[in-house]
Amino acid sequence: MTAALTTPAPPAAGRASGAPRQWRWLARLHRPALISGGALFLLVAAALVWLGGPLTDASAAAWKAYNACGFTPRCSYDQSSILLYKDVYNWTTIAVLTVPFLVAAWAGGALVGRETESGTARLAWTQGVSPARWLASRLVAPAVLTVAVTGLLTALHHWAWAVGRDRIDTTKFWHDMATFHANGTVPVGLALAGLAAGALAGLLLRRAMAALATAAVTVGVLWAAVHAAVPYLWPSVTRVSSLEEGPLGRGLLVGQGVLTPKGRAEAPCVSGGLDSCRDTLTDMGATAFYRDLHPASHYWPLQLVATGILLAVAGLLTYAAFRVLRRTTGTARG
Repeated sequence: MTAALTTPAPPAAGRASGAPRQWRWLARLHRPALISGGALFLLVAAALVWLGGPLTDASAAAWKAYNACGFTPRCSYDQSSILLYKDVYNWTTIAVLTVPFLVAAWAGGALVGRETESGTARLAWTQGVSPARWLASRLVAPAVLTVAVTGLLTALHHWAWAVGRDRIDTTKFWHDMATFHANGTVPVGLALAGLAAGALAGLLLRRAMAALATAAVTVGVLWAAVHAAVPYLWPSVTRVSSLEEGPLGRGLLVGQGVLTPKGRAEAPCVSGGLDSCRDTLTDMGATAFYRDLHPASHYWPLQLVATGILLAVAGLLTYAAFRVLRRTTGTARG
């Protein structure tokens, strides 16, 4: 087996055509997954186009009719259009956010895990394809496809959200966490990290189902970490307001409380206009409320910093995958 793993590389002409041949083989081997994934992509993309077009128009017209009713006891408006818009928005948001998990599961369970478990990978290494080139072919083309699919879906989601933002009363705020992620570049970085995590898990575990589960859990952990870190990835702004006004400012909340002669303190209540709350704040020596937040102008800085961190994680996982492959096959170079 050792001799097979150290088989000399094929001639230069063979190497020149090795990558395209590997990609064609990869496409044939994973054709069912590509077809089902493509169908799912088209379904979600079509739903987003429908959401940003006819559904937004119908829901906006229904809200316009509802707002024109005032206090009229009997009001006629298309409630079903409002509810349908809300349902489709929620489901398409979930679909976009699920893509990184699907990519990780595919990479761990089929792209690498199944080939190492079944021995297909070792067979390829005996047919003039070096282990490093085999792994590169399992990462490069899928990475390009992942960026294209995830990027297009998030762009369509952002467009559909923006079209209804000023026309539909129940449109999600930009800082709603599900909307925040689905509208930006974070899912792209997370999907690439999931691809690398799946490849690494497949090489380490050599069991398709175990690698699938490990890669999906890794994406979940990364997502939770990003969710917790996002408010602190960019300097926030502070809004100070009087005790009578209460905390003011809308955006991605970082923290809030009261200002006292000793500095900042946690606010036991936020309704300074009420006697009970006012008395409590007076006893504390509170002089004003403060609120640390990110305004809408911080959206893209937060997105890009978070995505950059995820891309760095993806790079580290990819490096680790090649190191594991080198150690397990005993090859010095691809």
